[in-house]
Amino acid sequence: MTDDLYPGANELEGRVIREIVAVAMDAPAKAKSGHSGTAMALAPLGVMLWGRIMRHDPTNPGWHDRDRFIMSCGHACILQYALAHEFGYDLSVDDLKAFRQAHSKTPGHPERGDTPTVEVTTGPLGQGIANGVGMALAERILRADHGEDLVNHRTWVIAGDGCLEEGISHEAASLAGSLGLDRLTVFYDDNHITIDGPTELALHDDAAERFAAYGWHVVVVGERANDLDVLEEATRAAIAETDRPSLIVVRSHIGFPSPTMMDTKEAHGSPFSADAISAVKKIIGVPDEAFVFDPENSRQLVASISARRDDRVAWEARVAAAGAKGVQLLEQLDTNGAAIVTTKPDAYAPGTMVATRKAMQRAMDVYAPQTSGLTAGSADLTDNTGVVLPGATAQNVSAPGGRQIHYGIREFAMTAILVGQAHHGGLRPAGSTFFVFSDYARPAVRLAALSRAGALMVYTHDSVGVGQDGPTHEPVEHLMALRAMPNLHVVRPSDANETLDLVEEFLASKVPLPTALVLSRQDVRVFGEEETVASRKGARLGGYVVRENEKAVFTLVSTGSEVSLCLAAADDLAAKGVVTRVVALPCWRCFDAQPLGYRTDVLRRSIPSVSLEAGATLGWANYVDDSIGIDAFGMSAPGDVVFEYFNIVPATVVKHVERVLSERT
Repeated sequence: MTDDLYPGANELEGRVIREIVAVAMDAPAKAKSGHSGTAMALAPLGVMLWGRIMRHDPTNPGWHDRDRFIMSCGHACILQYALAHEFGYDLSVDDLKAFRQAHSKTPGHPERGDTPTVEVTTGPLGQGIANGVGMALAERILRADHGEDLVNHRTWVIAGDGCLEEGISHEAASLAGSLGLDRLTVFYDDNHITIDGPTELALHDDAAERFAAYGWHVVVVGERANDLDVLEEATRAAIAETDRPSLIVVRSHIGFPSPTMMDTKEAHGSPFSADAISAVKKIIGVPDEAFVFDPENSRQLVASISARRDDRVAWEARVAAAGAKGVQLLEQLDTNGAAIVTTKPDAYAPGTMVATRKAMQRAMDVYAPQTSGLTAGSADLTDNTGVVLPGATAQNVSAPGGRQIHYGIREFAMTAILVGQAHHGGLRPAGSTFFVFSDYARPAVRLAALSRAGALMVYTHDSVGVGQDGPTHEPVEHLMALRAMPNLHVVRPSDANETLDLVEEFLASKVPLPTALVLSRQDVRVFGEEETVASRKGARLGGYVVRENEKAVFTLVSTGSEVSLCLAAADDLAAKGVVTRVVALPCWRCFDAQPLGYRTDVLRRSIPSVSLEAGATLGWANYVDDSIGIDAFGMSAPGDVVFEYFNIVPATVVKHVERVLSERT
C-alpha cells in the first residue's frame, strides 16, 4: 500500500518516520531551542539509509567494520538522536527529552563520546564533509593493508546548503575527487533555506556541476526526498560506483509537512509553536502528545537489520580465522597504530647547529617503519616540513595503500581530514604546514581539540626567523592563540634531540592527544650532554630545569630556539659574576598538569624571572615576572636581522637581568 506522505515506505518505516518527525518538533520545543525543520524533512532519508543500506549493529556499536555516519549539518542532530533511539542504541526517550540540556547524551550539536553513533564532533558547517573524507581515506588504507575480507565498509555524510557554501567543502571535495574515494557518499540536502532566508540571497551555484567538475559521481533525485524507494535506488547507484565518490542531491522541503512552517527560514532555527506542532501531528496521524514512541517499532527495526548483525558476526569469524593477521588488525585499530619502538634515531652531536624541522625528518625515517598506523603529508610543503615517509607511496587511485598524502594547498581540509582519520581508528595521522598557516586550519584544530582527536599537526617556520618572507609569513600571536585552546598540546622543542624524543612520545602513546608540534626553520644549537640529560628527564613533563644552580639569583625561561639564547645569556651573565638558572617549557599544558611541587621546583618563583620567546608575551605572566617577546607584526629581512631588531638576542636578556638586579639592590 502506498503511503501518501512517504511513498515507498513500508508500514514499519512509515510509523518510524512519523515518530521521528514528531520528536524533531517535540525536543526543540521542550528545550525552547533547536532546529526542527531539517530533521523533519530528512527523516525518510535517515530511515532508508539506516534501515535498508547502512552496516551497523546496535548490539555492538563499536564494531570496527561498521559503516560510518556523519551529520555534517550538525544543527539537525535531533534526527541522528531519534534514529539512534529507534534503531535500538543506548539512547532513551528520557535522553531525547533532555535535548540540549546540561550533561545529556543529546547536546545541541553532535559530540563524539557523548552519544552512540556519533563518530565525529560536528556543528561548524562543512567540516563533517572533510571528516568523512578522512574516514573514507582511512578505510581505503586499512583495506589495502589488511584485505577486503577484514576491512570493507563505507562512509555516509549528510550535508546541507551551509556545508556546501563553506569553503572547506570545496577543499575536501576537490581532494576526494582527485583521490577517487569511491566508498564515500555525501547526501546534499538541497532545501534552499538558511537562517537569513532563501539560499538565493547569496547562492546560485550548481552543486551537481561543481561536484562533477571535482570528479564525483553525481545523482540528482529532485523532488523525491520523501520517496524511500527513489532514495534507495540513488544510494545503490552510489554503491555501484567503484571509481569515484558520490554526491546525491536531494531537493527536500524544510519543515515538511507543516502547512505554516514548511519552506520558511523560521523552520531552520526556531522551535515550532504548540499550534504548529499540533497541525503537523494531525497531518501525519500521530497522537498530539510530546515524546510518544511505540517500543514495538524499535524492536521490529532492530530485528529488520539482523542481516547486518550477521555481517558483524561473520566479520568477527573472519578476523579470528585470519590468525596473526587478524590480531595485528585488531591491535592497530585499538591503538590507532601506535609505534612499537625497538630502534631509536641517532642523536645529534652536542653543539652542532640543526633546525628542529630537520629533526622531524630524521624521526620519520626511523619511527615510520615502526608505526603501523602512521600516515603523513602536508599542504604542499612536504620537503620543507620534514614529513616524508621513507619509501612510502603517494596516496592515489592506483596506490590505495599509499601513506604519503599530498593534501594540496588546503590547510583547513587537511586538518579536518586528519581528524576523520584519527577518529576512524587504526591510523595515527600527521599533517604539516608553515606555522603561520595554522590560521587557515584553526577551526579544524579546534574540533580536533574538542573531540580529542589523536592527530599530529606539524608546524614549521615557527617565528620571525622566517625572515625575508616578511610579516605575512612570520607567526607572532600563533603560539598564544593555540595555547589558549583547551585540550590541545602545543609543543615547541628546545633542540633537535628533544624533537626526536617528543615525536616518539606522540607516536608511541597508547592514547595520542591532539598535538601541535612547532618547529624552527633556522638552525638551533644542540644541547650539551648535561642539558640533554635534563631534557630526557623533563621534556615530556612539559617543563624542566635545563641548567640548575642553587646559588642562582635569576631564572631565565624559554621555549624552542630561544632556549639556546637563554643559555648563551646565562653564560654571559656568569662571566660577569651573575649566577642564573635556565628553564625550558616546551609544552605549557603538559607542565600545568604536573604536581604543584614539581612545578614549584622548576620555576622557583622565590627569585626573579624573565621569559624570552619570539612571539606574543600574553600568558607568560603565569610563569615569570617579566617577558621579552614580540607584540607587533614582523618585518622582511634576513632572520638574524629580524631577531636583532626585535631584541630576541642574549644581550637583551643580560641587560634585563642586570637592570632588575640593580633596581632591587
